[in-house]
Parts: sequence; structure tokens; C-alpha cells
Amino acid sequence: MINIQEKLKTFISNSRHVLNVSYRPSNHEFSRSAKIIILGVLLIGVMGFVLGVIISLITTGTVSFI
Repeated sequence: MINIQEKLKTFISNSRHVLNVSYRPSNHEFSRSAKIIILGVLLIGVMGFVLGVIISLITTGTVSFI
């Protein structure tokens, strides 16, 4: 039982530390982060599409999306 209490105390202490260190981003910082994330998602999507087309061409000889 003491081990669980000690783990809970440690968790609460670590959580308070994270909340004290964290801050709300400015509009500029948030906007920049959002743009980078959107570009990353789009890049991964395009890469997946291109690989799908290449694999489709290799296996069937035609471009089939189904």
C-alpha cells in the first residue's frame, strides 16, 4: 500500500512540475506549428499515394485504386 502512495505522490509532483514549466504558445508560434503539422501530414499522404501507384503498376501493370 505504501508503494502505491509513493507512486501517486511522485506522479502528482511530476504533473505539477510539467504544468509549472509549460506555457501557452503565442498566436505566431501556434500558427507556425499548425502549418508544419499540416505540411507533414500532406507529405506523408502524397508519399503513400505515390507508393500505392508504384506498387499497383508493378503488380498489375495498370493504375488501379481499388
